[in-house]
Amino acid sequence: MDSSPITGLRALAFDCADPPALAGWWQRLLGGSIEIDSYGDASLHTPDGLTIDFLAVPDEKVVKNRLHLDLGTTDLAEATEHALALGATRADDVYAGPRWQVLRDPEGNEFCLLRPR
Repeated sequence: MDSSPITGLRALAFDCADPPALAGWWQRLLGGSIEIDSYGDASLHTPDGLTIDFLAVPDEKVVKNRLHLDLGTTDLAEATEHALALGATRADDVYAGPRWQVLRDPEGNEFCLLRPR
């Protein structure tokens, strides 16, 4: 097998208008710590070891994400209410199945909350 110079997945990244604000919102949802770099971009380091980068871009989000986060829950209804209380909105135009709820963060990025299997 050939070796690859790629060492693995380092982070997931969201383009956004206000990186510190959006990182703060995700921190309230997931926990963890935030680093803000000299460019004003932010990184959230979650308690489970995931890094989510938030990068400033001038463009508004206009279409559904091609990639989204699936977040595990112990209770789908409770997790949905928690996210909504923090400022998430329901993505009623996107299909939600019997085991998941589709929501949007304050900048419109879709994510799913998944019921335990």
